[in-house]
Amino acid sequence: MKFFEGFLHLNIRCSESDLPAIEKFYGDVLSLKKGFRPDFMFNGIWLYDGDNPILHVGARFPKGSMIKDKHSSSIDHIAWKATGAVEFRKRLKQLGVEFEEQNIKDAGYQVFLYDPVGTKLEFNFLNEHVPDAVPLGTTAEANIR
Repeated sequence: MKFFEGFLHLNIRCSESDLPAIEKFYGDVLSLKKGFRPDFMFNGIWLYDGDNPILHVGARFPKGSMIKDKHSSSIDHIAWKATGAVEFRKRLKQLGVEFEEQNIKDAGYQVFLYDPVGTKLEFNFLNEHVPDAVPLGTTAEANIR
């Protein structure tokens, strides 16, 4: 019997003061919109892709408890299947979002960046060529550390 039916959402944690930055970041970068969230015993937001609340954010850390530049979670990163690499790179540059690029044979062009609380995000652009991106064979620093 199969119990798994597919992806529902991902959940990240932050402090209460990080919520506005998280909402802005995911709104600007991925066009996710804040929407309905049940009344849990802690504050947070749900960010939607259309009708789907795919990113749950829980304000469950006290202020100052996050170490944004040191990986301390069992989850290494969140990967997204993406299209429009050229436009995505332009958008990140316009927003001033720092990112790293990787271009590996048989893996394709990939972009890595970090959200305001240090969650590593990976965007996979399968079969897309980006003329001014890194050359084939380049590994992102984010995958070496």
